[in-house]
Amino acid sequence: MGSNSKLSLLSSDHSQGDMLGFDPCILDHDGELRLFPDAFAPTESAQLMNTLCNDVPWTQHQLKLFGKQLRAPRLSAWFGEPHCRYSYSGISLEPLPLTPILETLRSRVEALCEVEFNCVLLNLYRDGSDSMSWHSDDEPELGRDPDIASISFGGERRFLLKHKSERERTLSLTLGNGSLLLMRAPLQRYWLHSVPKTKKVIAPRLNLTWRFIARS
Repeated sequence: MGSNSKLSLLSSDHSQGDMLGFDPCILDHDGELRLFPDAFAPTESAQLMNTLCNDVPWTQHQLKLFGKQLRAPRLSAWFGEPHCRYSYSGISLEPLPLTPILETLRSRVEALCEVEFNCVLLNLYRDGSDSMSWHSDDEPELGRDPDIASISFGGERRFLLKHKSERERTLSLTLGNGSLLLMRAPLQRYWLHSVPKTKKVIAPRLNLTWRFIARS
């Protein structure tokens, strides 16, 4: 993990840290990041990734970026409660029903993060050429200041953050197999994040980002 030396890190009062025996907070400036590197054991992570990769109806969406239609550099699927319609980058998604395995994962994530979630975006990064460009998870459906929980299974990938107005503030993480990253409000309002391409030979990575959409 690397961080800019000017970045304000680590708060002292976090209930999860008391419970786990370590402080998961790695950033507490204009929002908060909490990293649980071993939220899922290796054997469990492998089983979950294998099941989800085989059972999920993956789609390569056509995104609208900078006025152009582009094929997303990853495969995706959207699941949630019936009202959880979601739009981003020029596409509109109707939720698939949460499966039993996703319901189990939701319960685990909610217990660890102490946050409620009701929908999840799954992204499958097939190799190092699949990526996610700079963005914030700040779509109107998510409300003004959403909390986002991100599970990673499979190959390690770099996860980058940069502050929207304070350019010297950056952060680089390596998200490994079985890790859980919680992005607490108001982080999406002030920070951008990305998963860059890599030329390294890398195993596929499955990422599940949990969100909450209120009923209208």
